Amino acid sequence: MVKRIDCAVTEFEKLGYKTETPVSLDGMRGAYICFMQNEGYRLELVSPESERSPIYGLLKKYKNSPYHICYEVKNLEDGLAKLEQDGFTVFLPPSPAPMLSNRHVAFLMSAEIGMIEILEAEQYDTQAESEKANKNST
Repeated sequence: MVKRIDCAVTEFEKLGYKTETPVSLDGMRGAYICFMQNEGYRLELVSPESERSPIYGLLKKYKNSPYHICYEVKNLEDGLAKLEQDGFTVFLPPSPAPMLSNRHVAFLMSAEIGMIEILEAEQYDTQAESEKANKNST
């Protein structure tokens, strides 16, 4: 979570991170987002679009800082059910994430560790993959 995303990109580039996606507006969340990567580590920089963005209040309170960890799960509904059973509270229910090919994400809170995000795994068309493999083997 950063106040000025363009400045944050520049600083992370100094640390060896490469930009994976251009800075783009996620209108559903009212935030500018950019993904960067360095040796297998991926960062999602998030900056509020305006004072109406949910990120704005967090940024005002915590300043520039990491504020959640994202976990990829095979099945979003099963992941949510398990985490809720374990005491996490859903505060942003599943919705598409434009910057992640519209895969669904949900945000949960824990009194002990703060916010986490879960991201549904990419779904592959197994029949198409099988046909492609068979075609390449002939």
